[in-house]
Amino acid sequence: MKKLIVLAIVGFLAQLIDGALGMAYGISSTTLLLAFGIAPAVASATIHLSEVATTAASGIAHFKFGNVDKRMLYRLIIPGSIGAFAGACCLSHLPGEIVRPYISAFLLLLGFYVVFRFLFKFKNSETKEARTISVKQSIPLGLVAGFADATGGGGWGPIATPVLLSKKGMTARKVVGTVDTSEFAIAVSATLGFLISLGWGKINFLWVGALVMGGIIAAPIAAWLVRKVPAQLMGILVGGFIILINARTMLNFWVINESYTAPIYGTILLGWAIAVFAGVRKMKADKINKKERRALISNIGRN
Repeated sequence: MKKLIVLAIVGFLAQLIDGALGMAYGISSTTLLLAFGIAPAVASATIHLSEVATTAASGIAHFKFGNVDKRMLYRLIIPGSIGAFAGACCLSHLPGEIVRPYISAFLLLLGFYVVFRFLFKFKNSETKEARTISVKQSIPLGLVAGFADATGGGGWGPIATPVLLSKKGMTARKVVGTVDTSEFAIAVSATLGFLISLGWGKINFLWVGALVMGGIIAAPIAAWLVRKVPAQLMGILVGGFIILINARTMLNFWVINESYTAPIYGTILLGWAIAVFAGVRKMKADKINKKERRALISNIGRN
């Protein structure tokens, strides 16, 4: 019972973060399931089956709040679904004990990327002219992000969201809403791949139900918060969390001398704290600069 409550809380927090950032539901949830000792294929199948319900709820909420670019949504769905199905079939035929540390390494790298992205590249109040990426660009993006999502239990948002944010023509709100809504199709495709390869017997539906319950509650809240909460700080916190948990899995497999583990954890926590501090300072500086620019424009207008 305690594990189900923990999973419901995990589902709530993961969906809250994912709905506000356009990423991290799969990575956060898979990271915790791997930490419980669950095989990577089973963990990823459990997450994607729960995402079928949570992403549907999230997509409806994002549509309601006007956070979705329909053209981009349609361009991402088909290649993303193909990549996710292929990734699920690939992961299902790999031995769990062998692949677990490599999946954790992949998630660890994504964690570093998330921190880097939100600390140095993310623009919280960015507003751009109405454009979108071409079909030629969306096909490889969808294939790679979908495959990475199924094999790593997360990756659709961390890959698709930053790429779209780097392109001219979409606001951060539209990027987050579109990526989060398109993830419904990716979750369905990955789930079909896992069910064909693994069968129903490998999936614990109580765990799925707990994750779904928490995620559905969080989905509409996240869609509303996407315009209210500073996503930059949340991204840094999520990235640091992903790094810390996956570092634990990798250390258990690859570090023989346990005396090294404490200094490594300490270094990660120190780096995480510095990143959070730098992120807060950057947000404050941006806020001050914005006020100064407004004041300067106002004085020019008066003169």
